[in-house]
Amino acid sequence: MTHWIGFTRDGETGFGRLDGERIEVREGDLFGENRPTGQVLPLAEVSVGLPCRPSKMIALWNNFGGLMEKQGLSRPEAPLFLIKPANTYRPSGAVVAVPEASGRALYEGELGIVIGRVPGKTARDLTEEEAASHVFGFTCVNDVTSAAILKADASFTQWTRAKGLDGFGPFGPVIATGLDPEALTVRTLVNGRERQSFPISDMLIPVPRLVAQLSQGLTLEPGDVIACGTSVGSGPIPKGATVEVVIEGIGTLSNRFE
Repeated sequence: MTHWIGFTRDGETGFGRLDGERIEVREGDLFGENRPTGQVLPLAEVSVGLPCRPSKMIALWNNFGGLMEKQGLSRPEAPLFLIKPANTYRPSGAVVAVPEASGRALYEGELGIVIGRVPGKTARDLTEEEAASHVFGFTCVNDVTSAAILKADASFTQWTRAKGLDGFGPFGPVIATGLDPEALTVRTLVNGRERQSFPISDMLIPVPRLVAQLSQGLTLEPGDVIACGTSVGSGPIPKGATVEVVIEGIGTLSNRFE
């Protein structure tokens, strides 16, 4: 298993392999050729940044059996999703300002699939077998939502606006490679109290099939993040609260919401 982390130090950004509390700094392309610089930095001496810069974050709806049953939904034949814009991205440790006009924000702890690069092959119109090789690794995501905006107009459910506000798509702190997603559990804590705990094995569309289906007519770029959807337990974020999305094997995504 490898943990890839982005960081800022003395105004300069970089990336590397995280080993405990130390970063082995690398240069080159995270999703292609890269090499160690020979520099090793203590984690405490850097600011944690985004582990990658997605061209898009694809966020799933109704992708877990527990939530489907609780809400009386039908099993989807294909992925139901929206796309969160780049202004939503924030690294672990960042403070997110919730606009008053949005009302109270909701947390949604999720597993994020990070797309990699396969030489000579674009990630479009993939089979399930091909899709597996395009998965670089996994990260933690908090798919934040404004419930007030979402249903403010009876004629139109405002998914993009409700989930597309500044800071409403934190992810990180690392990208972990070499994991079996079916063995993972997503936990969400608000001010230290557990609010969500659900297994990825309850996903309605497993990872290879999900990536393959999303790629039909939609090119997935290296670094793109697929937020796999949440299960039961999503709820409001009190003002000033710290929300942690914890996935063993990846780490803890932690953000305070003001």
